[in-house]
Amino acid sequence: MSSISFGNSNSHEISLDVPHITPIKRWHIAFAVIYSSRAFLSLHKESKLVHKRCEIFSDTEFGIDKTSLALLLKEKNPDQLRAFGGIHGIASALETDTKLGIHGDCDDIARRNEAFGSNTYATHPAKSFLHFIWEAFKDLTIVILLGCAALSLAFGIKENGPKEGWYDGGSILFAVFLVIAVSSLSNYRDKLSKVSNDVEVEVVRTGRRQRILIFEIVVGDVVCLKIGDQVPADGLFLDGHSLQADESSMTGESDHVEISSKQNPFLFAGTKVADGYAKMLVTSVGMSTSWGLMTHQISLDSSEQTPLQARLNKLTSSIGKVGLAVAFLVLLVLLVRYFTGNTKDRNGNKAFNGKKTESDDIMNSVVGIVAAAVTIVVVAIPEGLPLAVTLTLAYSMKRMMADKAMARKLFACETMGSATTICTDKTGTLTLNQMKVTEFWIGQESVQKEAYISLLDSCVVDLLREGVTLNTNGSVYRPNPVSSFEFSGSPTEKAILSWAVEELNADVEELTRSCSIQHVETFNSEKKRSGVLARREVDSTTHVHWKGAAEMVLEMCSSYYDASGLTKDLNDKEKEKFERIIEGMAASSLRCIALAHKQVEIEEEKENNGEKESKRITEEKLTLLGLLGLKDPCRPEVRRAVEDCRHAGVNVKMITGDNVFTAKAIATECGILKPGQAMSSEAVIEGSEFRNYTPKERMEKVDKICVMARSSPFDKLLMVQCLRQKGHVVAVTGDGTNDAPALKEADIGLSMGIQGTEVAKQSSDIVILDDNFASVATVLRWGRCVYNNIQKFIQFQLTVNVAALFINFVAAISSGEVPLTAVQLLWVNLIMDTLGALALATEQPTEELMENPPVGRSEPLITNIMWRNLFAQATYQIAVLLSIQFEGKSMFGVNEKVKNTLVFNVFVLCQIFNEFNARSLEKKNVFKGIERNKLFLGIVGATIVFQVVMVEFLKRFASTERLSLGQWGLCVGIAAFSWPIGWVVKFIPVPQKPILSFLG
Repeated sequence: MSSISFGNSNSHEISLDVPHITPIKRWHIAFAVIYSSRAFLSLHKESKLVHKRCEIFSDTEFGIDKTSLALLLKEKNPDQLRAFGGIHGIASALETDTKLGIHGDCDDIARRNEAFGSNTYATHPAKSFLHFIWEAFKDLTIVILLGCAALSLAFGIKENGPKEGWYDGGSILFAVFLVIAVSSLSNYRDKLSKVSNDVEVEVVRTGRRQRILIFEIVVGDVVCLKIGDQVPADGLFLDGHSLQADESSMTGESDHVEISSKQNPFLFAGTKVADGYAKMLVTSVGMSTSWGLMTHQISLDSSEQTPLQARLNKLTSSIGKVGLAVAFLVLLVLLVRYFTGNTKDRNGNKAFNGKKTESDDIMNSVVGIVAAAVTIVVVAIPEGLPLAVTLTLAYSMKRMMADKAMARKLFACETMGSATTICTDKTGTLTLNQMKVTEFWIGQESVQKEAYISLLDSCVVDLLREGVTLNTNGSVYRPNPVSSFEFSGSPTEKAILSWAVEELNADVEELTRSCSIQHVETFNSEKKRSGVLARREVDSTTHVHWKGAAEMVLEMCSSYYDASGLTKDLNDKEKEKFERIIEGMAASSLRCIALAHKQVEIEEEKENNGEKESKRITEEKLTLLGLLGLKDPCRPEVRRAVEDCRHAGVNVKMITGDNVFTAKAIATECGILKPGQAMSSEAVIEGSEFRNYTPKERMEKVDKICVMARSSPFDKLLMVQCLRQKGHVVAVTGDGTNDAPALKEADIGLSMGIQGTEVAKQSSDIVILDDNFASVATVLRWGRCVYNNIQKFIQFQLTVNVAALFINFVAAISSGEVPLTAVQLLWVNLIMDTLGALALATEQPTEELMENPPVGRSEPLITNIMWRNLFAQATYQIAVLLSIQFEGKSMFGVNEKVKNTLVFNVFVLCQIFNEFNARSLEKKNVFKGIERNKLFLGIVGATIVFQVVMVEFLKRFASTERLSLGQWGLCVGIAAFSWPIGWVVKFIPVPQKPILSFLG
């Protein structure tokens, strides 16, 4: 015999004893009996629905299959929902308790994943390696090199035979394919950070609220939603208040859709909660959702190009055009020299002697001339620049993750380095976001913690308990009577709930059971208060409870309770006393929250199409219950971070919803307000005052503002717009849904990873994972580091290009030959530039970066300092290499091949030594901190090893000859002279005005 049991929130547990039969038949019988019994217990169900269900239930372990659920949500058909027994019928079929959620153990989760799938979306297949190889073949330079290699290979074999004739063409071909392979490998990577998808959501499992990753949601889960959340899956509205969804991502309609249990209970993945809060029953996940199907049809291929990359592409294009022009000139000159008989062959005779010269010799010579011109093109195009940017950004983004900052967009790293102003929130960013009630006032009397119950009238205590526990979107969980309480919700909600439960002995469960919520006004950053209309079951009386910013709630009150429970009139004189109490608390850095109450007479609410008529909660003639002071300490590291930003020339402004006294106290403590500034009417203003300025006044005063209190999201947006109009590069922090416009308007939007809503995160460029302002300062430091590292590599790269271009050009014009072959130059571009980019991209941020002013929007990428360093090194290299090229044989007593090898070796070693010079654009000591960059030292060592192998062992491939130890010492000595030149040249002052501006 087998025993089967089934339990859910809407039915009694049923035990079945059936003969041993096959598992499939056993489940069919079990479900038929279960749901027949369920139908029997629910007498109002019609028999035909039972038959309909039995047909559906027979195909799945649960009471409904995923296809039926997906179809139900897709069609949004209330009649079909009723056919399934309504929302509670669906919950029953999914074995979900609408109050306690699912069991959530490993077996339960695995069972649900198997039946309904996981909450993951099918990704588009990544582009293959062959795709990137094909893209690399489309490069014009590569095509030219391949053509040249093919011609060289053909004529080389014809002239010298297959045994030796393939060397030149084969070497070029090999080098080209090496370039393609490295280029393709660098592009064959996944650009999307998986961390950006690690969204946390709140679910109820076994009666306990807990946060899980969005991918861990399963069908049957009860998800808690609040303003700003992204709906994580398709589902049905269970309970909640004032819920409105933004479905524009699905439908394109900007109007918010009201969600309710009767009229429209359907919620869809990918939409956002615009207002209210609710619990949702998950019915479809992953690819079964409408969002999953939609995203699968959208290409995720993002070829995002940062502003700096765009500028570099323009620079590369300009240099390439110069290279092509020079190459064409060289081609023209060499052809003229050859056909006029001015070019000598290896024996010293004329290479071209009219009709006496064979056609094969002419073709070989022309191919050689074309190859020489191609080398000019190769050396002119700085192919390492895009790779350098990619490496720098990728490395910096990875290191920023370790420093608690996740860049959602590539350009954010570099833009942050140019920031001139940071507008920051207070709560959680400058403070620890660990709120605790430290003061309580009843009437005009401060009540100590120990005297809450003994001093206060029981009626007042009951109202306080009721006002806190009913007017909240937080929750309290206690696994058993001996366990400690667990509080969930925002830090403010958790602090107030904790105070009510632990200090006032509030029984949340009992209070929730004894009152029914009639209407809710949810909290948002504009109203700065929340209200609830509740009816007591015991006497059917209706009560209003308000909670919010103290001065705003105070304005709604006409009376107040004292400790003895007496109601006293709140006239203007008494109101002034309360305002002084609030100011005193705020001056102590406390957040002031007021609680107010009123009993109202309301007629029985009528049903309207099955939906209760919503009534506006009264906001007049309330009775003040008490004032709460919440302490949220400043983060200990914030003051230093603010000082670092100010030292770096970056202004920090605090924009907060708190009152002006709390804002002043916190700003002074954090160092945003200097001593004496707290009393300045220009440095500290309220949002309404800033809003009411004329546009001209705002533009005049915006730079002087340090603190804006009692601000709305619109005020923040207005300030960002004003600052940007004045030419500032603005970074803004935000965590709420209403901060989205300001985050998008700013040059860099910084959202909070812990308290930030999903809407805020998606509107931002960088997510601060620990909500800490010190991490904002770290991002600023990394932004400057990115920009600085790229400038270092540009200086290094252009030195190589300028020197090689000039040397080959002069040699080609004067002697008809180029000292640096195409293979050698490809070697320099491939190995030197790639490894050089990696070495310079991995330089760590230094304190010196924060001593410089921000880089302006219009400041040139190549500064005067870079031009000075570049020309000094390039001039030295050109002078030395041309001397070896023309006088090397007589100076060192060597043959032509050894001389050319010396030119190549000195050229490469000069770049290795110059790599050290590039570590600092301005500092004379380029070795400072080098021991900490092990990667840099390793790359330099590897480059030297590669060069030794190239010269000593790959002679035919690289067209080199082995060098003696003395010749190696000579090359190293000549190259090492780059260091003293780099040190001396940094004493030369440069004008502030960009050099290129003198040209135009």
